[in-house]
Amino acid sequence: MINLKTEREIEIIRANGRILAKTLELLGEKIKPGVKTKELDRLAEGFIRREGAYPAFKGYRGYPASICISIDNEVVHGIPGERMIEEGQLVSVDIGVFKDNYYADGAFTFAVGRVSNQAQRLIQITQEALKRGLEFVREGEFLSDISYAIQSFVEKNGFSVVRDLVGHGIGINMHEEPQIPNFGPSGQGPILKKGMVLAIEPMVNAGSFEIETKEDNWTIVTKDDSLSAHFEHTVAVTENGAMILTDGDPSGKVKSFR
Repeated sequence: MINLKTEREIEIIRANGRILAKTLELLGEKIKPGVKTKELDRLAEGFIRREGAYPAFKGYRGYPASICISIDNEVVHGIPGERMIEEGQLVSVDIGVFKDNYYADGAFTFAVGRVSNQAQRLIQITQEALKRGLEFVREGEFLSDISYAIQSFVEKNGFSVVRDLVGHGIGINMHEEPQIPNFGPSGQGPILKKGMVLAIEPMVNAGSFEIETKEDNWTIVTKDDSLSAHFEHTVAVTENGAMILTDGDPSGKVKSFR
């Protein structure tokens, strides 16, 4: 069942989304060559807790850290540790924030210094794919129109979307209905309704869409060792378009990309 949120519930999620956006901004300033990923995790947890919130990933289904840091061929769920950031890497940071009984979820891929042309283009296409998907976050649209917009744009540009991982509803629980694939035909699935809150998150690979899980049972990597990028926003469905809840905009304005 898809739970519709009230304006008050959406405001709580948006407040959590501001904390999340500020955390990503803080980490973006610290992601440099020579920095250990565990240091980024510590910084993120400290900031989130100082804001009166809780790092939602910590302990979630047994996950051992506060945020996910995935580098280069790592798609998602990379565990922070002793690994040092290096020049030319892609670093994807995925964060969950929990406060006042509601969750917000968001991700951003950072380029460390000078990266390859392919890496830079992968970031641009993935970020634009998210924007293309958000164009269809509107009351009355089909859920699969989001999926089709993402897949068609990504594949037109020579990349692939991960098919074994999906976006999701979010609210009182981190993962709620509906699931939101980043691929599929348009005109199918549930009709979007005002009050739905969704985590839209294209995961895009430079090579094949196939993935596999490393021995730590968390880190998911591309099967062909190609680069991967990941962007995510938590958004609310309105009659006027997508209200982005994780962009740090305190005005709460509805943002439509049409």
